[in-house]
Amino acid sequence: MKTMVGGRKCKSIRFWSWLGAVVTSATILGCARAPGPGVASKSSGGEREKSVLRAELSNGLRVIIVRNSLAPVVTTMINYEVGSDETPPGFPGTAHANEHMMFRGSPGLDASQLDNISAAMGGDVNADTQQAVTQYFFTMPAENLDLALHIESIRMRGIDDTEKDWEKERGAIEQEVAQDLSNPEYVFYTNLQALMFKGTPYAWDALGSRPSFDKTTGAMLKEFHDTWCVPNNAVLVIVGDVQPDQALAKVKEIFGDAPRKNLPSRPKFKFQPVEPQTIKVETDLPYGEAIIAFRWPGFDSPDFAAAQVLSDALSSQRGRLYSLVPEGKALASAFSYDTLTHAGLGYATADYPAGGDAEKLLEQVRSILAAELKDGLSSDLVEAAKNHEVASLEFQKNSIFGLTMAWSQAVVVEGRKSPEDDVEAIRKVTVADVNRVARKYLQSNHAITAILSPHPSGKPVSQKTFGGAESFASSDAMAVKLPDWAAAAVERLELPQSMLHPVVTVLPNGLKLIVQPESVSDSVSVYGRVKNNPDVETEPGKEGVDDALGQLFSFGIRTLDRVAFQKALDDIAANESAGSDFTLQVLSENFERGVQLLADNELSPALPEDAFNILQPQLAAEVAGELESPGFLHQRAIAKGLFPASDPAQRHATPETIKGLTMSDVTHYYQKVFRPDLTTIVVVGNVTPERAQAVIEKYFGSWHAEGTKPDTLWPAVPANEPWATTVPDSSRVQDDVDLSETLGLTLSNPDRYALELGNNVLGGGLSTTRLFHDLRQESGLVYSVGSTMTFGETRTIYTASYGCDPPNVAKARAMIVNDLKAMQDRDVTPGELLQAKGMLLRGIPHSESSLSRIAQGFLYRATHDLPLDEPMNAARHYLELTAPEVRAAFAKWIRPDGLGQVNQGPTPP
Repeated sequence: MKTMVGGRKCKSIRFWSWLGAVVTSATILGCARAPGPGVASKSSGGEREKSVLRAELSNGLRVIIVRNSLAPVVTTMINYEVGSDETPPGFPGTAHANEHMMFRGSPGLDASQLDNISAAMGGDVNADTQQAVTQYFFTMPAENLDLALHIESIRMRGIDDTEKDWEKERGAIEQEVAQDLSNPEYVFYTNLQALMFKGTPYAWDALGSRPSFDKTTGAMLKEFHDTWCVPNNAVLVIVGDVQPDQALAKVKEIFGDAPRKNLPSRPKFKFQPVEPQTIKVETDLPYGEAIIAFRWPGFDSPDFAAAQVLSDALSSQRGRLYSLVPEGKALASAFSYDTLTHAGLGYATADYPAGGDAEKLLEQVRSILAAELKDGLSSDLVEAAKNHEVASLEFQKNSIFGLTMAWSQAVVVEGRKSPEDDVEAIRKVTVADVNRVARKYLQSNHAITAILSPHPSGKPVSQKTFGGAESFASSDAMAVKLPDWAAAAVERLELPQSMLHPVVTVLPNGLKLIVQPESVSDSVSVYGRVKNNPDVETEPGKEGVDDALGQLFSFGIRTLDRVAFQKALDDIAANESAGSDFTLQVLSENFERGVQLLADNELSPALPEDAFNILQPQLAAEVAGELESPGFLHQRAIAKGLFPASDPAQRHATPETIKGLTMSDVTHYYQKVFRPDLTTIVVVGNVTPERAQAVIEKYFGSWHAEGTKPDTLWPAVPANEPWATTVPDSSRVQDDVDLSETLGLTLSNPDRYALELGNNVLGGGLSTTRLFHDLRQESGLVYSVGSTMTFGETRTIYTASYGCDPPNVAKARAMIVNDLKAMQDRDVTPGELLQAKGMLLRGIPHSESSLSRIAQGFLYRATHDLPLDEPMNAARHYLELTAPEVRAAFAKWIRPDGLGQVNQGPTPP
């Protein structure tokens, strides 16, 4: 769904990380459909350019196929050029509801079949609705491309949209509305849209509302689908390890006879002048935000490229706006640009600690923007912004899904021929263009300001009960008969073939180097991690020293101050960050210079005392706000319930510990924790192992460790007792609930494979899990629900999470507990076992479909003492596991009556 772009840019105070596990997520940002032809060729044969094949079928379906051989994976994304812009008056969520119902079944493919096929393919399956485009995407093994094409073809031809199914889905989508309305930043964004785009379809978000969904019928949704989800209103983008000619032949075979239809007229846009005013919203974040927003050009404007460069230049870490951070005037600051077809939003943001002066910060931001208008943007910052935009095109090739998004964005959303069109337009931008656009759009008399002020939580309330007794029978899984075109592929289980062949070297200083050559782009990425655990390694009374150190890395190196160091990075268009986790993304030709700068930042940070003196009170104020925030108290309640009072996980920074730190404490912590014999570096990209090793050894080889290695492991913990806590959060309309408990096994116990496999039946997979079926599909109590088992070297945590209306918390909990007990009492069905195995096995190639996922996987395994080929080892276990073994593992390790519960929400359940 639509989310505000360009939020918090800096590291916030560290929340809990009890197991050191890496958690990643991806968010699709809302954009819009652009008018225009999209692809160039209208011949049935297609038009080839390098590794790209374009075609338009006789029914109007436009097809773009991009070969990328990073992994044996393919992503399909069908883009329908319809969204909230085209919805009927008074029903802004119709396109969003249609997106949901596309997963509820079609003639010839019911919802159970769709879910079963999607889950068994082991990839990502999802969709998003924006103002003027709705996207449906599948990522799966490349050999199963025809399955994704069959699904999309069937859904294009029709969906069921029965009233019975819509009644069930309405509950889930209304929970999604409640979830977003529980995010104060989203509430602010919708208010900003309404003011900035008054009188146009952009004045409302694609999400929809409960009142509009209550009036919506299945018949209305079917009419909307049949009108807009047609081949001549769609662009199909296919990216991955496919032969373009063969892929196009499949597309023609499967989609060729889908009928085209006449399309209704598009909505008109007539923008009114923006009236200046101020929005004030209370937020449950631990910090506040001061924002100045302007209406900016859309994709269809000739000013778009210059506006992109202007936004990047204004947000530069060498610029005036960012200088608010090192000067101690803001916790973070940036300029962001959120673009739709006919208009956009440009906005400057600055974060301040709880109790800070928001009005004063707003005035400082205004003064900076006025100075930029008066003096003009420097040619140096403009050129750096352009170089970063050009380099980003090369970096997009490093992810199959990311490249699919890039092509969909450029062709469908922006109306270009390819992503390269944006780059060519940016190359032509001049300093004069940028300053002209700045004068045109940064008009203070047409700006909307906003203050998002932090609102502390009330005191958490411990409970003896969980909101009332409920009892529900667990639903029995039904056997699903699959269509002939899917059955053989789904039922075939085999050991996947990994494409990874890392070269591992341990340098004389103990640093582990892992190199994985990849040639999908002319770039190299470096990912590093120092194995550490601040809660264990920090001296008593020095809590927060790791946060202070983390913020000081951005102040340059011993030989280059903050601005000069950033200038050196800008000169090679590199993206770099240093700390206990460090990264570098750079074009291949600049690999050595990039590594040199990264090593200097990591090994010889400036750590200036004057910067520490500025940041220390700022950090103390930030911590003070954090301690009263609902999010922190939520995590704190979990730690208190799971672990003994003496456990290191109970430690946290306070304003007093921050104020008591000295620069000597920071340097001592750095010298103790940052050492090569606890460090792993992964180099992945267009570089040979020999060159990678030579460069890494040249710049990291002189790094030496002193003294004994610090302990980085958590102590083992006993089984927790059940507990319940409510954290008040008046900004929410929905309860955010976590059920969690400690498990008695660790990462080295082979039972974890059976638990992982079973959890993919229970709640860790896609829409076929028991929890999703019971809590969303059948009851509509939640929008999302899932469960995770986070295995550590000394402790393991089981968590089930969901969000729902407060009166339904107990009912949802009872369903989860009953489903857990059912996993212990009887075997999962053959169909469930087959599907879970397929999901995990076919998910292995997907984990290799981006350079970042490859590197993060290596880092996780290396820092948790697992073999680098652990995914293949796990795959062998999954293939051999039986249903009785899964049941036995759940019976041995899971304690359904031992779950603790934390509710974060408006009222106790």
